[in-house]
Amino acid sequence: AALLPRPARGLSDRLYCGRRVCYEVLGVSRQASKAEIARAYRQLARQYHPDRYRGEPAGGEGSGAQAAHEKFLLIAAAYETLKDEETRKDYDYMLDHPEEYYRHYYHYYRRRLAPKVDVTIVILVTVCAISVFQFFSWWSSYNEAINYLASVPKYRIQATEIARQQGLLNKTKEKGKNRRSKEEIREEEEEIIKDIIKNKIDIKGGYQKPKIYDILLFQILLAPFYWCKYIVWYCWWIYCFTIKGQEYGVEEKLYIIRRYMKMSQSQFDSLEDHQKETFLERQLWIRENYEVYKREQEEELKKKMAMDPRWKRYRRWMKNEGPGRLTFIDD
Repeated sequence: AALLPRPARGLSDRLYCGRRVCYEVLGVSRQASKAEIARAYRQLARQYHPDRYRGEPAGGEGSGAQAAHEKFLLIAAAYETLKDEETRKDYDYMLDHPEEYYRHYYHYYRRRLAPKVDVTIVILVTVCAISVFQFFSWWSSYNEAINYLASVPKYRIQATEIARQQGLLNKTKEKGKNRRSKEEIREEEEEIIKDIIKNKIDIKGGYQKPKIYDILLFQILLAPFYWCKYIVWYCWWIYCFTIKGQEYGVEEKLYIIRRYMKMSQSQFDSLEDHQKETFLERQLWIRENYEVYKREQEEELKKKMAMDPRWKRYRRWMKNEGPGRLTFIDD
């Protein structure tokens, strides 16, 4: 019954000025301009504003002030309805088509509940904030990786040797006013070693050096370019290897292997070179060879887990006790 069309009831108590016509409330015609509507509103507001109303009570103490307050609210509602062109257009349509009951409710509450701030601005600010946080988070991870590598003896010794060869650590000590403390010299040498590690070591994965084009904002802006680039590349792939039947190159073979392994580009790049050479030697770009390799890796993983003391302890616990039993055994 609620979904059936409702009969025309004219003006509604919960929309705009209720049962009153907003034009009549302000004392203007439907053809009145915005200036005329504003002028009428100011005159009525000065007359019925609760702080300035000086009329006599009509029915007991305070009833005149209460009536003036309600009148002022009705005047304000009428002005809010007619001062905006879009809202006034919806209201005029309701006056001309009172039978479209649900349409009037939809337009009225859609405008009342619509956000005051443009959604585009909110999305843009959110994306920019995420991008800034993302960039500084990557820088923090990258600096953590450099500090860790600087503490590893293998890389530290190599970086120190390179710094000595370049004469960065063999500078003569300053004398007089320019003389520095041992702590300052140690900090400078530490920065030199870290700079050499940054230049000599290419860190991959989540700790790689951040690039401005990798943040979310630039990824969104460059998305059309990436899509066009991918479509062109895909058409080239179909033409070369499907239609013409050309043999795969090294890059194409590694790409197919990476797709079979379901790894991202950064994950695949983080693998050692000898692992990639093993993939190529075993011809894993062929589906049958990759399936054999996958089964071998699964069997090897099962053997490692079977020989692992912690895994044996876990299986013994699951067999004898299980997760549903209370126990004081720590492991």
